[in-house]
Amino acid sequence: MRDLTYVFYIGGTPEEVWEALISPEGTKKIYYGSVIRSTFQAGEPLEYVGPGVDGDETVHVYGEVLEYVPNQVLRFTHLVGKSYMKDNEQEYESRISYLLEPAGGCTKLTLIHDQWQEGDPYYENSDAAWWMILSNTKTIVETGKTLDLD
Repeated sequence: MRDLTYVFYIGGTPEEVWEALISPEGTKKIYYGSVIRSTFQAGEPLEYVGPGVDGDETVHVYGEVLEYVPNQVLRFTHLVGKSYMKDNEQEYESRISYLLEPAGGCTKLTLIHDQWQEGDPYYENSDAAWWMILSNTKTIVETGKTLDLD
C-alpha cells in the first residue's frame, strides 16, 4: 500500500495551524467534535475522543506518541477505535505525521499517513477523509469558519 501524503499551504503562522490541529477548540471543529487526549510525551497514549457510536466518549482513533515538537511535528501510531471493529477483526496499525514549516508568510502543512499493513480495510476511507480534514483545517485557520461538508 502506498503512503498517503498531502501538502497544504495555509495562510497562517505555524503556531496558528498547530493550535487548530492540537487544541480542543481546533480539533472539535476539524474532527467533528472530537478532542485529542494525550500528554504528548513520546511513548504515551494518544486518543481522539468525541461523539460517535459509543456516545460522547467514543474513541475514534488511538495510538502512541512517537514525536512531539510544538509548532513543528506530531507523529503517532494510528489504530482505529474498538467500536469501529467487527468481532475478532485484526487490528491494523499505521503511522501519522503532521509536519509544519514556515513558507514565506504562510505555513506548509505536510501530513503523511504511512506504514500501512497489507489488507488494512481503513486505507480507502482514510484517503478520502484526509482531504476533507485538511481542507477544513486550511479554511478554519484562514477564515475562522468550518466547511459545510455534511
